Amino acid sequence: MNFPAGFRWGVATSAYQIEGAAGLDGRGPSIWDTFAAVPGAVANGDTGEVAADHYHRWADDLRLLTDLGVDSYRFSVSWSRIMPEGRGRVEQRGLDFYRRLVEALRDNGIEPFLTLYHWDLPQALEDTGGWRERDTALRFADYAATVHDALADVVSKWTTLNEPYCSSIVGYGEGRHAPGAREGHGALAAAHHLLLGHGLAVRAMRANGVPGQEFGIVLNQSPTVPVTGSPADVAAATRQDVLLRRQFTDPVFGGEYPAEMTSMFGAITDFSFRHDEDLSIIGQPLDYVGLNYYYRLHVADAPHREPDPAKRTAHDIGVDTTQLPDVPRTGMGWPVEAVGITTALADLKARHPELPPIYVTENGCVYPDREGFEDTERISYLESHIAAALAADVDLRGYFCWSLLDNFEWAHGYKHRFGLVHVDYATQERTPRASYHWYRKFIEAARG
Repeated sequence: MNFPAGFRWGVATSAYQIEGAAGLDGRGPSIWDTFAAVPGAVANGDTGEVAADHYHRWADDLRLLTDLGVDSYRFSVSWSRIMPEGRGRVEQRGLDFYRRLVEALRDNGIEPFLTLYHWDLPQALEDTGGWRERDTALRFADYAATVHDALADVVSKWTTLNEPYCSSIVGYGEGRHAPGAREGHGALAAAHHLLLGHGLAVRAMRANGVPGQEFGIVLNQSPTVPVTGSPADVAAATRQDVLLRRQFTDPVFGGEYPAEMTSMFGAITDFSFRHDEDLSIIGQPLDYVGLNYYYRLHVADAPHREPDPAKRTAHDIGVDTTQLPDVPRTGMGWPVEAVGITTALADLKARHPELPPIYVTENGCVYPDREGFEDTERISYLESHIAAALAADVDLRGYFCWSLLDNFEWAHGYKHRFGLVHVDYATQERTPRASYHWYRKFIEAARG
């Protein structure tokens, strides 16, 4: 494989999934603390209270990063560790933790890619409506400016949101993620206010006038494939694509929402949460975009689960996404189709020709552990997907494997393990898997 000069190699994590220390040093509760405490919400009753204890073991994890040979590390900052109530008072101990981390990364030649929001909204803001409310977007901009003021001298790559689809539709529509709501209007309002918060945050950070700063957003991009060529299945695939991808990409890069949203959702929302000036704010020019890819969605037409349109959630768009092709699957049952990452990258560029440079910011898989932590399936998955990403005719600047460590995998708890490094949650011992050593050699070879 031929890689462009300066191509970046990294791994990714997120705060709630690895940090632990949920009640230490002034950190306030987040919606994931609250959601994980609900009986049955998370597998086995697991929580992120300890997770991989990265808050205390970050220096050990830095050595893993250094030994791996990556030049970039994508991580997220916990909003409730910085602002325990989501607004107002700033917890200096939280800012100090992230400064220690990013300074050590830079000392070891690793570029920090900082994500401001990876799904862990302070519970105090959810108590006043969360992302359903416009005010949360304003508070997010305040938080972004606070972190930027504190760390812009040591961080130059800033991502506002990770996968706003999951924060809004999965969290407020499906109820599978925090805050566990099943709504129509509320979920679509949350999606809009997340994007508004993104635009306001970029504008606020740029206003600081710090040279050399780059700003972006990370979007999950699962291409939709109709299971047959029937008009009904093709239309269903279009609806799913609007819900998951175009609801976010079109406003950010195209200055408008998909026209199909009115016909899809007119029965459950009046879109009154959109204000005239919002699209110009959402469409702030960006320096890069992150693309997360794990699998394609094979879509069939299906009856609505809720026959009364007024009671439908934003997830109920009359599609069946449980159809799976006859291909290998990961340990989570996801189809392994590397061509999907080529399609995702190419589709995004085709829809938005003026797209900024792209990073693959998440790509990885789960497989059962074997003796000696041999994980040949993960190696095969990563190698095929890296090759498929390079096959897309786009300005691709880097690749981040998900994830460095086994972690709290949201509603799945600790059942599934994405890490290049195995974590024994009882002892917190870290053991690199075979894929860790493979990735190190692959990076060395890619650099020539």
